[in-house]
Amino acid sequence: MAPEPPDSLLPGLFLSCPQNVTLLFNALLNSTSLGDGRDKWEVGSAVTVLLRSVELAALATALQSLERTTQNVTTESLAIQTWLVTGNCSQHSEVFTLRAHEEAMDVHCDTVTGAATQGLGAAAFISYSTLDCIIGERRLSEGNLPVGGKLEKSHLNSRVVSGAVGEWVSRLHSRPANFTLRHRQAKKEEEEALCVYWKVVAESGSWSPDGCTAVHTNSTHTTCSCDHLSSFAVLMCPIAVTESSPLTIITYIGLTLSLLCLFLSILTFLLCRSIRNVSTSLHLQLCIYLFLADLLFLTQVTRIRSQCPGAHSLPQVACAVIAGLLHYLLLACFSWMFLEGLHLFLTVWNLTVVNYTSASWFKKRFMYPFGYGFPALVVAISAAVNPGAYGTSTHCWLSLERGFHWSFLGPVCAIILINIMFFALTLWILRNRLSSLNADVSTVRDHRLLTFKSIAQLFILGCTWSLGLLQVGPAATVMAYLFTIVNSLQGAFIFLVHCLLNRQVREEYRRWIKGFRMFSTKSQTSDLSMSAVPTTSTKTD
Repeated sequence: MAPEPPDSLLPGLFLSCPQNVTLLFNALLNSTSLGDGRDKWEVGSAVTVLLRSVELAALATALQSLERTTQNVTTESLAIQTWLVTGNCSQHSEVFTLRAHEEAMDVHCDTVTGAATQGLGAAAFISYSTLDCIIGERRLSEGNLPVGGKLEKSHLNSRVVSGAVGEWVSRLHSRPANFTLRHRQAKKEEEEALCVYWKVVAESGSWSPDGCTAVHTNSTHTTCSCDHLSSFAVLMCPIAVTESSPLTIITYIGLTLSLLCLFLSILTFLLCRSIRNVSTSLHLQLCIYLFLADLLFLTQVTRIRSQCPGAHSLPQVACAVIAGLLHYLLLACFSWMFLEGLHLFLTVWNLTVVNYTSASWFKKRFMYPFGYGFPALVVAISAAVNPGAYGTSTHCWLSLERGFHWSFLGPVCAIILINIMFFALTLWILRNRLSSLNADVSTVRDHRLLTFKSIAQLFILGCTWSLGLLQVGPAATVMAYLFTIVNSLQGAFIFLVHCLLNRQVREEYRRWIKGFRMFSTKSQTSDLSMSAVPTTSTKTD
């Protein structure tokens, strides 16, 4: 069974001097018999009682010893330093540094005085000599870190330390406290340091990274900044190098090809005057946003991914910004695709090509405000509702917790369904109305071809995220490969459909190539003519 709270032992044991606190800890540590036969929950419960008891005892001892400002005790089991604050902070240093073993805690004076009772404030810092060996491996093998799975290859790489102020205040309402912990073993390049604290859950405990950030780390030390006081340690997580994985190789090759094709598509829509119209403007906006999204995804630091739960390869704020930008850019792609379907439907509904007046109205009154504003509105609402859901422990994307990813998938599914309806109505109109009238056959054929191209584009862009949702069960691996291939080649597909399969664009390409060849021929001829001109020199006697 877990040890009983040592309240009955406290009055006569620790009130005299700090050494008695260590005697209490040694007695409790020996009584728990944290051997292999102990239940894991029981071990966690015992450790929780030990940590809290020592913190309370150290603070009580400091408050009972008014004649000494600081007290230090070092034994084979632990080291303690306490600091007593009397009066206000103007009489003391702004920041107290408490040291035990080779670890240190920096705590602000107003944090100590804020938890003071009867004008006295106390801070205690405890460093345990061997507690990490007792609870390190046991608690990591359970996979009870709240944001990740099992971490068989992870390990604690520091002593366990505890910080406390006042009458055991845990949450800091003013400024965070910093803890500098020395590594048991030198940190390797393929490892990442993660600051964790002992989180009490159902009277037991487990390691959690909540509220703690590694602000500095090197091969020998890590400095953690925490917004609460508890017991802390440094966890070393292996870094998974993912450059060689097939999915990563496919992603980088496909995105590089897509970026090249999207760049050529953008140049084509900008420079090819013969195809300039509202549809081309919509294609241009889609290509620009998809180009930016692919470029951002390709250039962000995703090659090395930490296996530490709650740790990012990028700083958390930067990762959240990247996730927000990707959310906006990808939503914008689908917004412009929706506008393509709407414009095509309105064009066919009017039984003629949209004239300048209606095209101008569509662009100024609806196209640009919706294309730019709708994705910005969705991202703004999503960020306001749950700003912490941007960026996960392994990717700079939307969190899956509480269905937050539907802030992207929801609008995408709605746009896909609406566009399917638009295209179905468009095909029905082309078949029944335009063919019954004496309309230009080439116009009907062009609209029908554009409709089929738009349907194919909708299928490719929409199919990507449908495959992403299907990455579960036995077919998850196959779906992952299909998702990666289709997603990374979207730009190449757009260039093929809207440029290479467009007769006017092909003719424009031929004129450009012909003009380039003529320019090259004239340049070579000019160079040969210049070289054939004899040079004369005059000699003056």
